[in-house]
Amino acid sequence: MPRLIHLNGPSGIGKSTIAQAYAERRPGVLNLDTDRVVCLIGGWRDTFFETFKAAQLLTLAMAETHLRTGHDVVMPQLATRVIDIQAFEDAAGRCGAEYREVLLTADKTVAGARFAERAAKGDAATKGVDDVVNQRGGVAIVERIHDQLAAYLPQRPGCLVVPTGGRAPEQTYADVVAVLGEAR
Repeated sequence: MPRLIHLNGPSGIGKSTIAQAYAERRPGVLNLDTDRVVCLIGGWRDTFFETFKAAQLLTLAMAETHLRTGHDVVMPQLATRVIDIQAFEDAAGRCGAEYREVLLTADKTVAGARFAERAAKGDAATKGVDDVVNQRGGVAIVERIHDQLAAYLPQRPGCLVVPTGGRAPEQTYADVVAVLGEAR
């Protein structure tokens, strides 16, 4: 049975890094990052939130198409409201796939520092979205997202939680694979 694996968590926590490692080690898995899809749409910097909604619809269609081929999708995407992910859960169900959510966490200070470090590096893959976050408050936004996720988590009893504080990406990857019940 194919799975839609949703890696959730604040900006800079490691979602994209873990998703990339997961897809690279499993042939046929689609690494479907909405942040990358949004950057494909012209004018996205000027109309980020409107463009992001369109990118989510594209991501949903891509996920559903890929799941129907019998392959897994790993989706690194922040969600702080159940309504934001309901469409992805429903799509997985329509495809006969399993939906699994993994929340990558760290304490507020660590999460903020990770985002600041990543944004300072100017990684081409994340730069545009990091710029949008920085324009709206940077680390303060990441800290607010941390609080929103703390309020969100009790609404998601099936969500698997993986602490990332003080851990190297390879350790976090191993923990994600373990909570998903897979061999590394």
